[in-house]
Amino acid sequence: MPRLVAVCAVRQLRPDSGPVGVTAIDKGPIDGSVRIGPYGVRSDVQASRKHHGGLDKALYAYSQEDAAYWESELGRELPPGWFGENLRVDGLDVNDARIGERWRIGDRVEVEVTMPRTPCQTFARWVGGPDARGWVKRFSNARRLGPYLRVVRAGSVRAGDEIVVVHRPDDAPGLLDRYVDPE
Repeated sequence: MPRLVAVCAVRQLRPDSGPVGVTAIDKGPIDGSVRIGPYGVRSDVQASRKHHGGLDKALYAYSQEDAAYWESELGRELPPGWFGENLRVDGLDVNDARIGERWRIGDRVEVEVTMPRTPCQTFARWVGGPDARGWVKRFSNARRLGPYLRVVRAGSVRAGDEIVVVHRPDDAPGLLDRYVDPE
């Protein structure tokens, strides 16, 4: 049964050498029931709204299975929120999703897959150290990107909630079919 491992929001804005000067990639789990609205997790922020957030990128989901792959590759623990994700999920192959696929999380919240994440240099700087060099290409080539989601029905969710795929448009492109390598 696919489930929600954690709901994450920004812990703090961090200085960043990119054009905005700060990043909101440092996310961590929120305890208890969390409100999800049209623009995502209540209390979350995006430092660069040009590339993150908005109705079609209200939430970013990443799977526990993909995080475990990267933990093995990088040799360190990567807790929920480390990828900048709002939703850490388990038991759902998020990269096999189709554009327009809908998931129900818990009793009420419904989200729709809109597009894959495009990794950026802010993400590379977040990774840091020797792993940062070539990170965007490495992350892209692994094809473990995770989807952005639109909120179709708002409500509250919490860690442990079941995730059900309620609609899968078989004729729609797959998430990874829509990925455009940034380099």
